Amino acid sequence: MASGLVCDKLRARPFGIHKADLAALRPAISRNKRAQHVRAIRVTAAATKEVLILGGTRFIGVYLARQLVEAGHEVTLLTRGKKEVTYQIPDDTDESYAAYKSAVKHIAADRKDKSMLDDKLAGKKFDVVYDMNGREADEADLILGALGDVGQYIFCSSAGVYLKSSQMPHFEEDAGDAKSRHKGKLETEALLEKKGVNWTSVRPVYIYGPLNYNPVEEWFFHRIKEGRPIPIPNSGQQVTQLGHVKDLATAFVKVLGNDKASRQIYNISGERFVTFDGIAKACALAAGAPEPELVHYNPKEFDFGGAKAFPLRDQHFFTSIAKAQADLDWTPEFGLVEGLKDSYEKDFGRGNFRKAADFTTDDMILSKK
Repeated sequence: MASGLVCDKLRARPFGIHKADLAALRPAISRNKRAQHVRAIRVTAAATKEVLILGGTRFIGVYLARQLVEAGHEVTLLTRGKKEVTYQIPDDTDESYAAYKSAVKHIAADRKDKSMLDDKLAGKKFDVVYDMNGREADEADLILGALGDVGQYIFCSSAGVYLKSSQMPHFEEDAGDAKSRHKGKLETEALLEKKGVNWTSVRPVYIYGPLNYNPVEEWFFHRIKEGRPIPIPNSGQQVTQLGHVKDLATAFVKVLGNDKASRQIYNISGERFVTFDGIAKACALAAGAPEPELVHYNPKEFDFGGAKAFPLRDQHFFTSIAKAQADLDWTPEFGLVEGLKDSYEKDFGRGNFRKAADFTTDDMILSKK
């Protein structure tokens, strides 16, 4: 099977795409300006909610907090207070940032410190808790213990909790992997159910977009910028799924006050699936660069000494988002290329990146070709 760009989520479409096809895509992409001029998403709320966000200063939480403030909710961020609580991001105008900064409140506390939580949250009442950085069940238990009654508890889980399967896509009812590195998130979902909380869990797949602290698109952009070949494990036909951070934030907002979402789990990601080869090509297209040279290799032939040679798990990994689309009246705004273009133009293309380029493993692979 030839290397591919994207495929429809329902129809079995070939992944093959050639240079001529990529060239033909450019006019269509240039006409579609949704990602370049995304309007601020305003959510009509039945009533103002008092919202507590656990972790609202990194990536997803930043976009979520801004959407909630724009929707008229009272937002409080609980962080350890070791860095700035608010800062201007690429999507902010000076006016919108000033409005956000003046509206958001802050509680400085370590969510793992029971006595500190009990002290700082004593007498506080919140209609909704967004738990964006919880990893273990006991962390959520401490929050519930400190707050008492919570009207709604919305948890950021991960599609990484699913047990690996030969049948794809993953549906929300699929078995979880008790040995997964994300098992703490599975245990948190079980705790919330056991406690009888009005909870909802959101399971993203791979998230990308401006401020991404995980080297997903950034890993590709570094290599594209330097004009280097892009090493991709095995055939490059492994199928996966990426979702833009703004689409994820919007889904989180759509859960708020939604009766259909009570005690439910939702997969959230992009509408279409993509191969590893396709991600590399899409990143180049988004960056306005030539189609990159792709070099396939067998990871078993190398000892990388614990270094990560590729940013994605080497397997098929994608989910159905049909349940979220039906229950939440939500659908992704961003297609893959336009979403990557949004990320590139507002972050990497401005010289902003989280990690410096490291081509050590690349050079090991390329030296054997």
